[in-house]
Amino acid sequence: MLNKEKIQASFWDKLKNAENRILFLDYDGTLAPFKIKRDEAVPYPGIRDILNRIILAQKSRIIVVSGRSVKDLLPLLGLEKQPEIWGAHGLERLFSDGRHILQPVSKNAFLGLLKAASCAKKNRLWNQCEEKPGCLALHLRGIELEKKREIKTKIMAAWSALICESDLSLYEFDGGIELRTRGSNKGMAVETILDESGKDTVAAFLGDDLTDEDAFKVLKDRGISILVRNQWRQTAADLWIKPPDELFDFLKKWYKTCGAKN
Repeated sequence: MLNKEKIQASFWDKLKNAENRILFLDYDGTLAPFKIKRDEAVPYPGIRDILNRIILAQKSRIIVVSGRSVKDLLPLLGLEKQPEIWGAHGLERLFSDGRHILQPVSKNAFLGLLKAASCAKKNRLWNQCEEKPGCLALHLRGIELEKKREIKTKIMAAWSALICESDLSLYEFDGGIELRTRGSNKGMAVETILDESGKDTVAAFLGDDLTDEDAFKVLKDRGISILVRNQWRQTAADLWIKPPDELFDFLKKWYKTCGAKN
């Protein structure tokens, strides 16, 4: 990996001269800190303001790509103008003009998710579950470590058994586990957008979690991928920055590089 300064200098130069610019953003852990009460996870101070400035300048596209559902993201983002949003790891797409596309879920996947939900309810874990299109996530933040391990082991074993009879895959993420319709991931969403956008497109993807790695890999040689996280971990990303200060600095630099005036 080249050093951070050289990577960024090369990227900003390409971005300045690009015909099309796309800024892909994960939400939880990237734009907003994690919260045990997920409806309290609002963006870091100053992030809404700089995102509003980027969107209103109309010099680039902002696209939020999240594991959350679109309906949960909209009130948390709280932006002046709605950006394009891909929710549920790419299973739903909300265009900036309000059009909404939801990918169909197979009968096997639907039945598998019902069984997974029943399992969570029997184990008195439903309050920690999040239902999304084609997905079911179990959140374990705020639980004592030994209890968390016990729950995770038990539910992973039960949910893993469902994979054989359904079109689902089981994933771990920073703070829990998730059953998801097979083949859906953030990389799929990024690849779709890049294919639609043409060759003269410079893009960046900012994310923090293991679920963002698919997008990092897709973006190789087509832009820059950035791990936004307070602690380093192994990643396919090109750069690592810490929120919120370095995140804000990157977004401010994006705004200025794309030719907008203060």
